[in-house]
Amino acid sequence: MSVLHVNNVSKSYGKHQILCNVQFSAQQGQIVGLIGPSGSGKTTIIKIVMGMDHPSAGNVEVLQKQVPDLRLLKQIGYMAQSDALYQDLTGYENLTFFASMFLMSKKEQQERISYVVNLVQLESAIKKRVATYSGGMKRRLSLAVALIQNPPLLILDEPTVGIDPELRKSIWQELTRLKNEEQKTIIVTTHVMDEAEKCDDLVMIREGRVITTGSPQKLKDDYQVTTLEEVFLKAGGEAHAHQSIS
Repeated sequence: MSVLHVNNVSKSYGKHQILCNVQFSAQQGQIVGLIGPSGSGKTTIIKIVMGMDHPSAGNVEVLQKQVPDLRLLKQIGYMAQSDALYQDLTGYENLTFFASMFLMSKKEQQERISYVVNLVQLESAIKKRVATYSGGMKRRLSLAVALIQNPPLLILDEPTVGIDPELRKSIWQELTRLKNEEQKTIIVTTHVMDEAEKCDDLVMIREGRVITTGSPQKLKDDYQVTTLEEVFLKAGGEAHAHQSIS
């Protein structure tokens, strides 16, 4: 089942084109990686999918409903690049607040909060004010917020930036479990190539255009290279061969 379909989306601000004819889909039980350097348009795509921005052309469907649609917000867990947290509240109070926005029983709220706190390994700090958290702890709490209502679609914008390698590994293990066991659809933006390898499908983006799509292995086979960085450079054309993914 197609959970997300981005259909020929373009976006311009005045004469400045940010996205040009972006098209890709994500199926149920699939991790799709949006790969590209900073400024390539990944976050703009995410904002359009969330209904926070409108395309100049094209459209987006989530769960067969056209975006924007307020009913979809309960179906999407969103983790932004910048942490949208209440600094004066504790981590627990943040999670309670966000959980209260969804129709959950008190028992279900407590179960979800306990699950996500354990997942992101914040048990020891959950009763402390967020203002005292390190950058990595705030990223972990943001991921917990994105998961609080148990949504079928997760959209994670650079979810592991500033997180230590051990926790990054455990988060990816959990994302893979959510995909396999709970059939969640997960969209991840990243420029880290070892994370791109963990995705089922990749959408490589440069200067607002999709330059190639496919599974990591298929892309390496198609371009006859051994790394995804080489795929990106080849797919983007020799004129841009100097441009790194990061």
